[in-house]
Amino acid sequence: MVASGFQNILKLPELKRRIIITVFFLFVYRIGVHVPTPGINSDALSEIFSKFGGGIVGMFNMFSGGALERLSVFALGIMPYISASIILQLMTIVIPYLEQLKKEGEHGQKKITQYTRYGTVLLSVIQGFGISFGLEAMKVVQTPGWGFRIMTVLTLTAGTAFIMWLGEQITERGIGNGISLIIFAGIVARMPSAVITTFRLLSSGELGIFSVILLMIFIFAVVAFVIFMEQAQRRIPIEYAKRVVGRKVYGGQSSHLPLKINIAGVIPPIFASSIIMFPTTVFSFFPGVSFLETIKEMMNPGSALYEILFVGFIIFFCYFYTAITFNPTEVAENLKKNGGFIPGIRPGKRTADFIDKVLSRLTLVGALYVSAICVLPSVLITKVHVPFYFGGTALLIVVGVSIDTVAQIESHLHIRNYEGFLKNGQRFKGRR
Repeated sequence: MVASGFQNILKLPELKRRIIITVFFLFVYRIGVHVPTPGINSDALSEIFSKFGGGIVGMFNMFSGGALERLSVFALGIMPYISASIILQLMTIVIPYLEQLKKEGEHGQKKITQYTRYGTVLLSVIQGFGISFGLEAMKVVQTPGWGFRIMTVLTLTAGTAFIMWLGEQITERGIGNGISLIIFAGIVARMPSAVITTFRLLSSGELGIFSVILLMIFIFAVVAFVIFMEQAQRRIPIEYAKRVVGRKVYGGQSSHLPLKINIAGVIPPIFASSIIMFPTTVFSFFPGVSFLETIKEMMNPGSALYEILFVGFIIFFCYFYTAITFNPTEVAENLKKNGGFIPGIRPGKRTADFIDKVLSRLTLVGALYVSAICVLPSVLITKVHVPFYFGGTALLIVVGVSIDTVAQIESHLHIRNYEGFLKNGQRFKGRR
């Protein structure tokens, strides 16, 4: 079954080439994670990170694929790009020029992508200065001063720009979404060390064998639940009226409009994490300020303030991302043009209102599901001091990106009339 699916991949030169390109670019990314930033005392940094590497720092380190704890050239990771994307998407609602660009199709999208790149560089510069000031305050810099600060900003900004380029190349030339795959690769690469740490805690007696067994059962249950919810959908029945064109009769068929429970996928927790991380970077400009240090402590993962903000942002971005990617009015108009209608609902505005109502309810369910997956496992696992990479956000990203990537591979296979990874030609469906 699965073995034959992988054999089919080798039969398609284009698909094989895309997968090789994707693996190569991810390999380049993982090499860059181990290239250190100049002027850092790595031993002192490792010692400080071992003491204070949890909380929001652990979250940042997870998204950077372990680059932060080494302070490599990729220490900022892809988060500045994600933050810039959030800002641009929010600005398209309030700025008419950007809204018009969004409606211009491919040309407008290229312009928005260009502005996103500029925003990424600007945010990288700001965060680079914040990290340089923070490093000097932690006494891990060999030669502090403006020379080190400028060098750090240039290095980290160039690293983020290169990751952004890698992500775009993977999306264009490889398979899957490049940005999501880079985050995916960073999380997966860190999981072996988390497993080793768990066994080390087990051998030292800090964790009991019963706790580890419960943990594995819990992770398996979460993964199964995520797969079920990511595949779940509400199917709205669609009927097509019969049309007589010449001597032929068209229409008269029954179909359905599938609406995913979680249309936004892994975007909301990534966006929410990026938003929460940004203030802590700004606070790094003011080391030693007790008020800001208190706020940073309150915003650590597991704290009440962090979880409330995290859930709030997840729900917001679930609705926001669904609103900008799915337009009920446009769907209703397309159905009307093709002679389709929902039984019992008048075509046009009534159909759009009905789809919007159903979509709003589904989005609420999806937002609550994503919030539960991201928050509850992290809270429970933090209580038993299990490595952070087993948290719900990491599992959601890994499973969600895996589903989407496998779905894209299967689409290539089905286009060439090859069977996918499942029996009898069944499709492995992604979120979109």
